[in-house]
Amino acid sequence: MHLAIAGSVATDHLQIFRGKFSDSLVPDQLDKLSVSFLVEDLDIRRGGCAANIAFALGVLGHRPTLVAAVGTDFVEQGYQTWLTDHGVDCSLVHVSPTAHTALCTITTDDAHAQIVTFYPGAMAEARSIDVGAIHAAQPIDILLIGPDDPAGMQRHTATAREQGIAFAADPSQQLAWADGDLIRDLVDGAAYLFSNDYEDALIQSKTGWSADEVQARVGTRIVTRGKDGVSIYPAAGEPIEVKALAGIEAVDPTGVGDSFRAGFLAGVAAGLSLERSAQIGCTIAASVVETTGTQEYQLDHAGFIDRLRSAYGDAAADEVGAALTF
Repeated sequence: MHLAIAGSVATDHLQIFRGKFSDSLVPDQLDKLSVSFLVEDLDIRRGGCAANIAFALGVLGHRPTLVAAVGTDFVEQGYQTWLTDHGVDCSLVHVSPTAHTALCTITTDDAHAQIVTFYPGAMAEARSIDVGAIHAAQPIDILLIGPDDPAGMQRHTATAREQGIAFAADPSQQLAWADGDLIRDLVDGAAYLFSNDYEDALIQSKTGWSADEVQARVGTRIVTRGKDGVSIYPAAGEPIEVKALAGIEAVDPTGVGDSFRAGFLAGVAAGLSLERSAQIGCTIAASVVETTGTQEYQLDHAGFIDRLRSAYGDAAADEVGAALTF
């Protein structure tokens, strides 16, 4: 199955704040907010939602196509080679001759709350990418449309609808500023809609749609809930609840949601059920949260399946072990 992953590629500047952001916030003074947090660490890593998802799919044995706009530093600093070496097809990435690859600064506090700032750089040129041409050259079975240049996201979504490409809507970080019209446009008709529980509420609030109305406009809705696992709402049938792995020592939550999405899509691409796909997603997410950085973890098939077995049982492990061949 050909999976194409559209969205951001970025360099992540990861910082740790020893304390809680909430201790510095005065609820009735947020309109006058002026705060500064002294951080103790700076870790520079490869990132970006699309790159993180594509990387995880490559690690799991797939060869996804990365659909993104980057700067020349993406090649010069070895990011392209890194992804290619891990199974990602970067041959169709748009390289801007003038703009820098996007930069994301993520500060995490002791409660794992995060403050994120994002400089788009070359990402603004994603609107020039023609997903239809990619589909014509090699038919896309599922196109994930992640956070990206808004005009690019809209163009990719329109192309998917026009050409009958099944798409997964994953607007995530773009929801904070997007208005209801844009969100409705990005979500309507998606085969899969990914969000965390806060984003799920934000989608409903900004679109004015109830949960049932959102559900009526998509195929399968997947809502991640951190340590509480994931809820899956299929187009037909009862909701499915999948627990998160227990006993995880969380180090850095950055990129955990991206890895879950990759695991879920890897399961779908392998013909597994929604429940098994979510179990794969939760298992790879555990590896990511235990490491600093979004692409620093390593997986081996036997260890991955053993971990999945301990969380979800023999039947799940046997099915997934036979379906994934990385």
